[in-house]
Amino acid sequence: MNTKDKKIVNLIADIGGTNIRLAQANTQSDTKYTDIETYQCGKFSSLIEVISLYIESKNIADTCINACLAIACPTDSDIISMTNLPWQFSQQELIKTLNLNSLTMINDYTAIAMAIPLLSESQKVKIGGGNTVADKPIAVCGPGTGLGVAHLVPISISGVNQWHCFSGEGGHVDFAAVDELDVKILQYLHTIKKRVSYEQLLSGYGLEQIYQAICAIYGKIEGKLSAAEISQQAVSGNCTLCQQTLAQFCKVLGSFAGNLSLTLNCQGGVYIAGGIVPRFIEFLKSSEFRGRFEAKGRLSHIPMQSPTYVITEQQPGLLGAAAFLLQRQQ
Repeated sequence: MNTKDKKIVNLIADIGGTNIRLAQANTQSDTKYTDIETYQCGKFSSLIEVISLYIESKNIADTCINACLAIACPTDSDIISMTNLPWQFSQQELIKTLNLNSLTMINDYTAIAMAIPLLSESQKVKIGGGNTVADKPIAVCGPGTGLGVAHLVPISISGVNQWHCFSGEGGHVDFAAVDELDVKILQYLHTIKKRVSYEQLLSGYGLEQIYQAICAIYGKIEGKLSAAEISQQAVSGNCTLCQQTLAQFCKVLGSFAGNLSLTLNCQGGVYIAGGIVPRFIEFLKSSEFRGRFEAKGRLSHIPMQSPTYVITEQQPGLLGAAAFLLQRQQ
């Protein structure tokens, strides 16, 4: 059977450092994707192994597969090496081994950014003031296994309005201390790190490092807590140190998100993604997140006008990968 005679399947994936989610993009679905499956990366030796399992389980091996894979690392070369997972592979090898008709690799935050224009009010929560201006730049960042960053800008191609994403590794820029506790945390981290980036504070590991730093600063000997335990105890009010840790995390996140607002004058909004922040949205609302977001000196009017949201959609990576692939096919 010729390729043109085969059923076309739009395979999409959201590949993180912990989990990989696979699905099929579908213009007939309100959610833009169907047949979702989630796998734990640590249980597999390679990406090919996971995707092969999905293709076999969905009986789509004998179809014309166009794939768009969103992955948590740079995608500008044939050899892909994941930042937070010991997986390395060749894009050309992936195409050949999986018998793909086409393959598009995008950064995971390109996918999340592409999902933003499709979000309904029920898929996001507004934090603080500001109002969205249509067809203006958008920024997104997300503390998770690492710290993802992307910007989205509107473009017109042959009279068709589309979105273009500028992805990068913005989470790895140098951390800039703002208040006295920031300075002390930075000094502590410099005793164990040669260089401190924002990701060293704004990630699951980063939340744990802020906690360790605060314990050391105040001379407290505390047991080692995970990021989930720190946020849970902070929200419940069971631990003063955890509350202070999470409060400082929110401050630093506000400063970083405000920087993104300034970068492209993001009147379309700055969005917070990732698996961490949705766990404590009410805590974030009552924190100094928005105050630090707006505290940009003589240019404070820019972030003050820019709204901030937490993305609550469960699968923004898949939604965005579907949007990217379907927009490209247009």
